[in-house]
Amino acid sequence: MRYLITGGCGFVGTNLGARILAGGHGLVVFDNLSRHGAGLNLEWLKNRGECQFVHGDIRSSEDVLCAVQQAAPEVVFHLAGQVAMTTSVQRPRLDFETNALGTLNLLEAVRLRAPEAAVLFSSTNKVYGDLSACLCRELEQRYVLTDYPHGVPETMPLEFHSPYGCSKGSAEQYVLDYSRIYGLRTAVFRHSSMYGGRQFTTEDQGWVGWFVRQALEQSLGSRREFTVSGNGKQVRDLLHADDVAELYLLAGTGIDSIRGQAFNIGGGPENSFSILELLAELGRMLRVDLRFRHIPERKSDQKVFVADIRKVQAALPWKPRVGKIEGLREMIEWTRSCMPNSQAKATHST
Repeated sequence: MRYLITGGCGFVGTNLGARILAGGHGLVVFDNLSRHGAGLNLEWLKNRGECQFVHGDIRSSEDVLCAVQQAAPEVVFHLAGQVAMTTSVQRPRLDFETNALGTLNLLEAVRLRAPEAAVLFSSTNKVYGDLSACLCRELEQRYVLTDYPHGVPETMPLEFHSPYGCSKGSAEQYVLDYSRIYGLRTAVFRHSSMYGGRQFTTEDQGWVGWFVRQALEQSLGSRREFTVSGNGKQVRDLLHADDVAELYLLAGTGIDSIRGQAFNIGGGPENSFSILELLAELGRMLRVDLRFRHIPERKSDQKVFVADIRKVQAALPWKPRVGKIEGLREMIEWTRSCMPNSQAKATHST
């Protein structure tokens, strides 16, 4: 098969691309290499097979049209986007042009040059707003959504908060409407938290990897405190990169069973962590008492988001297989491998 991945040098795109190349399929990767680590991911991906790289910007309709025409894809994974809520607040125009306009550029290119292709769009749980209308119970280490033991379902009303929520929410509505109006084979995945190898995290995006890095540095003797927004009881469910890649590949070939629909995607309740719980587990694994301080909570932050994944499981033969403890150990090892040799040799997890 022929695949096109926009944002293909990001962490999800790189993991997906490696799986595609291992299966002997054709792959075109489209990226502007603006994110930290994207160049390293491209080199890593090139070492795993023959992929074509197109340097372009999703905000340019001409760049996107040329990439789709060159790839002639059967499946498109649309992962290119601005992914940090804090950046969206600071630079709302950039956020809109990347997420909303960029998605429209991709849809138009597919409509004109590859109308039979399957298109999977990576959206976000932020389209549900801060979920403040949901009953939330505060426990010692976490918050719990009282009325949703299986997680948040797709029937939850949309309520775009923050420029990021608005841009991704607008984009996904275009993705769904292009299925209704133009007959494109599209679907939307509303993600909770994803993590795994090849994720070069920052303080504003990729919270699991960020805290893993801080914990590793403190285990080496760093005296620098890190910060936790809010009280640390906020909860997310975690989905490992291997499970993300498996889902996208299944969806690409099984698009007709999910076309025109949106799905909440995550690791489910059993793979959920609060920040405090994650830090406690990291401290145990690395045998270190972590030092951090609390700062004000982020605007429009959800106290809890755990995805109810029963809808996608009814449509596709998929379920998360990498448990949160196993995945966290793997994240520690990958992060350690990216540290200078003198540091990496000094760290040991249990």
